[in-house]
Amino acid sequence: MRLILLLSVLLSAASVSAQPLIVSSFNLRYDNPRDSGNLWKDRAPVCASLIRFHQFDIFGTQEGLRHQLDTLNALLPEYTYAGVGRDDGKAGGEHSAIFYRKDRFERLDGGDFWLSTTPEKPGKSWDAALPRICTWLKLRDRQSRRNFYIFNAHYDHIGVQARIESSKLILTRLQAVAGKDPVIVMGDLNGSHSSPWYKTFQESGLVQDVIGLSPVVYRNNGSFSAFKTTGISADVIDHIFVTEGVRVSRYGILTDTYYGKFPSDHFPVMAELRFK
Repeated sequence: MRLILLLSVLLSAASVSAQPLIVSSFNLRYDNPRDSGNLWKDRAPVCASLIRFHQFDIFGTQEGLRHQLDTLNALLPEYTYAGVGRDDGKAGGEHSAIFYRKDRFERLDGGDFWLSTTPEKPGKSWDAALPRICTWLKLRDRQSRRNFYIFNAHYDHIGVQARIESSKLILTRLQAVAGKDPVIVMGDLNGSHSSPWYKTFQESGLVQDVIGLSPVVYRNNGSFSAFKTTGISADVIDHIFVTEGVRVSRYGILTDTYYGKFPSDHFPVMAELRFK
């Protein structure tokens, strides 16, 4: 009888620890009043429906302004989010926010740093055109009791050196705060698999792109559409990386539409993960 009870406990624990974790990197496109036909007020409920239908547990957003994030959170009250504006470290400017399910995850720690030579204060460096920010969280999965880290960033769209240095900085911060806990790094890197800043991650020995680790890949085109339905680039510029302690089950670029339109000018990239 004791053996049966022990086996039951072990199987139950294994089932909990094997619970999938669905994560996504989703550039929302900032609320631009010149986006005629693709205004945020029309896209917001579609973005929320997409997130809920695909059952994201955690998703990192890029470009979202504070009112966009608040609108999304109001439509998705089962989530909460963290992150500050890149302009002032408060609410000003675009955010690299991280949303997570309140019922499943407990926030243990977190912060923000700028992708610059002075990461603790708002600003830009190297050849960057704009200030860029990375938000990170340390979360505990209430189901498995496992601690892990999420880093979410949006790289500069102009500066080549800035993008290379941004990858180096994130890798340095990752090692400094995460220790041996699993880490997920995501974001809009404004660079494809051939870009030097992507290769800085991929060749680091610390993280690997989930697309190369997944046995199931759903990739019909690139991750940036510019709201176009034709002539979409094959380049993937939105990425998810994981450390060695994470197993990947499937990966996809989600091209959901509504009446022939896209929820954003980027497609959300998604991965289903499990901790080893």
